[in-house]
Amino acid sequence: MDTAAIRAAFTAHFEAAGHTVVPSASLLAADPTLLFVNAGMVPFKPYFLGDETPPYDRATSIQKCVRTPDIEDVGKTTRHGTFFEMCGNFSFGDYFKQTAIELAWDLVTKPLADGGWGLDESRLYPSVFVDDPEAVDLWRQVTGLPTERVVKLGAKENYWSMGVPGPGGPCSEILYDRGPAYGPEADFTALGPDMPTELEDRYVEIWNLVFMQDDLSAVRSKSDFDVAGSLPQRNIDTGMGLERVAMLLQGVENMYEIDVMRPVIDRAAELAGKTYGADPVDDVRLRVVGDHVRSSMMLIGDGVVPGNEGRGYVLRRLLRRAVRSVRLLGYEDPALPELMPVSRDKMGQTYTDLVRDWERISSVAYAEEEAFRSTLRAGTTIFDQASARLRGSGATQLPGDQAFALHDTYGFPIDLTLEMAAEQGLAVDEDGFRRLMAEQRDRAKADARSKKGAHRDATAYRAVADDLGRPVEFVGYADVVAEGTVRGLISAGGAVGSASVGEEVEVVLDRTPFYAEGGGQLADEGVVELDNGARLAVRDVQSPVTGLVVHRATVLSGEVSVGLGAHSVVDLERRRSISRAHTATHMVHKAFREALGETATQAGSENAPGRFRFDFSATGAVPTSVLADVEARVNDVVLDDLAVEAEVMTQAEAVASGAMALFGEKYGDQVRVVSVGDWARELCGGTHAGRSGQLGVVKLLGESSIGSGVRRVEALVGGDAYRFLARENVLVNQLTDALKVRREQLPERVEDLVTRLRAAEKEIDKVRVAALLSSGGELAAAAEDVAGVKVVAHRVDGAAAGDVRQLALDVRGRMPAAVPGVVVVVGVDGGKVAVVAATTDEARARGLSANDLVRAVGPFVDGRGGGKADVAQGGGADATRVEEALAEVRRVVAAAVAG
Repeated sequence: MDTAAIRAAFTAHFEAAGHTVVPSASLLAADPTLLFVNAGMVPFKPYFLGDETPPYDRATSIQKCVRTPDIEDVGKTTRHGTFFEMCGNFSFGDYFKQTAIELAWDLVTKPLADGGWGLDESRLYPSVFVDDPEAVDLWRQVTGLPTERVVKLGAKENYWSMGVPGPGGPCSEILYDRGPAYGPEADFTALGPDMPTELEDRYVEIWNLVFMQDDLSAVRSKSDFDVAGSLPQRNIDTGMGLERVAMLLQGVENMYEIDVMRPVIDRAAELAGKTYGADPVDDVRLRVVGDHVRSSMMLIGDGVVPGNEGRGYVLRRLLRRAVRSVRLLGYEDPALPELMPVSRDKMGQTYTDLVRDWERISSVAYAEEEAFRSTLRAGTTIFDQASARLRGSGATQLPGDQAFALHDTYGFPIDLTLEMAAEQGLAVDEDGFRRLMAEQRDRAKADARSKKGAHRDATAYRAVADDLGRPVEFVGYADVVAEGTVRGLISAGGAVGSASVGEEVEVVLDRTPFYAEGGGQLADEGVVELDNGARLAVRDVQSPVTGLVVHRATVLSGEVSVGLGAHSVVDLERRRSISRAHTATHMVHKAFREALGETATQAGSENAPGRFRFDFSATGAVPTSVLADVEARVNDVVLDDLAVEAEVMTQAEAVASGAMALFGEKYGDQVRVVSVGDWARELCGGTHAGRSGQLGVVKLLGESSIGSGVRRVEALVGGDAYRFLARENVLVNQLTDALKVRREQLPERVEDLVTRLRAAEKEIDKVRVAALLSSGGELAAAAEDVAGVKVVAHRVDGAAAGDVRQLALDVRGRMPAAVPGVVVVVGVDGGKVAVVAATTDEARARGLSANDLVRAVGPFVDGRGGGKADVAQGGGADATRVEEALAEVRRVVAAAVAG
């Protein structure tokens, strides 16, 4: 039974049972505590928390998920994967334990011909929370299994919570016994609260049924929490691992060998000249490739680009682990162009956007592989230098901190470091490396815990939303002035009845013209006047709970209280200015896609009064000529004065009309499509100009990189753009007057001046160096005699490190070869200190070392340095004790000769 059939059977089963089929949400979680959607229930979390009212009583979905805490175990076990699909059914106050158990057991056990999966009942073991006797009775009643077949486990295994105060409840898992070939037989009657690790490959968990019934007041860990009471509404949340069921129904050894993943493994093995199943080490690497290629493709498909933090870092790590694994298998050419299309062909049958957006997805992945290949080359050079130093010192082990630096700073994988060290007969301090890695992970976990602890308490917002009973009516598309009523006041996180002059308060109106920040558009500002004469200055507008608009305001006069009528007035000039910027963003997006291709998709934006920031996918810098073409194209459309119109339609209708949807944005069933004539069409909830001509002029200020594969353009619109161009015009006039040239000759004239200036600077530098070196003979002739050693200890002002080195070597070269000679020159330039020491052959024969002399000077100049016995150099930041440093040179020389 292939994966597509398993997926279809699941959906059909629950749709027939009255569940609404909900499409998978994006992998990019809106939840600030999560990098990615990591469970099927995440999109439904607002319903479980009570933040939003669900539009259905029961639902089913097959949700794309990514989990990376166990990334190091990928390929080593049968069940750890980074990307997976979670099949789930959900009840919001409708059915509870018995129906959930009946629905799951029916699908798992009924014959294939009847739409089920036909798993052998004798191999199935339900597990329950040890303190949930009701679940034991229900499993026995529904399945007819004896009590000893129902496994009782502790809270670590079979109690669920979100890790924060809120809903929780006991779980029931369905375990499948794969047989004695996969581990020892379990005596479940004698089993303790935990499932032993050695049993997990044999007794595979395929489905988890969460009975959400408890209100938790504190969650200290997965098995340590307080139950405050029962939830007012009991819910069901289940999660079935599609890959695990596919593994069982397809009769393969592990989840990596199922029909949607095995082709990538086979192609990687073919490229490397390997046979899957012949070598355990190679098999792990091949499974890593199969998993990571698919995960990376799905993440890029949902808009993630490689970077150095957050989601981008996870993607970069996955891509680089895949490339690294292929290299360790022996294939050193670019691998992703050979592997990722194989994964696309399998996953694209379900996720058709992978095929539609392939040009963008592949360009991001292939560019990252090429960048990593460069990193590998650089890391190899650094490793070679480190190993040469080790051999030179007689050491045989690369220190853990150096291995960690290669990994953390240069992205050089530890596996590769171990491999290359072994080739050169060196060991690696793995314990030291792993200790540093553990410290880094602990820091990351502490950061994650702090984010989870910062989970916003939306209780007050939910209470106001419940009191309203419907979404706040937004009338701001058509009106900037509106009448409404104060329906809620929130201050310091709690509901209040009133607020007085000078107080900051969050105001909820039942009807508002104020746009809440979202979709890259900044919020409106303005004033609200109440029936009793009170006035408020609105400085921000947010939507903390779906359907609720909160005005963050300062009370300017009078007293605000719930129930008063409100007259709202939006700052019209600010609104118009932001709307022009937002419309310009759409137009620039369209123009870039025309100029660079469909891969130039928006990756973020900010629309502010008179200006906007636009981020988009690109594999390299955008040429100046392309920027000029984009700017010209957009301003041509401005002159065309096209109508800007908005229509509300279904998502399917929007896509069919050619409208673009942005990655990571959350859209409802009904979407708003904004069109600039017949030219640009996007799904967008923001406010816009009425016609393109109202933008006046759009001026691109330039572009830059903000991460691998992402460029940023900043621009001005309307009056701001005009004023910028006017200032530039004044500046050009000033330059043409000063240089006595026409405008069109200005670039050539400036370039000529710069060229001549640089040539003059080089000549001046030559003269300066010549003057500096001319003193070399005098310094050598005036060398002091210190215990029979000729010593030049000299300070020179205005000399940088290179000049100081030249002078020191020049003076040493002028000293008699038969006499021991030492030269130490200290240069001071702009408060910075440069130190160079040089010794003659005869001086070194007397035990004098340039390295020792530089180290002796270091403490006096607040610096450090080093080198070899013949020449050494260093630097410092304190020039106030240079004379003391030079005196120390003489003392060190005398002591070394005397010793």
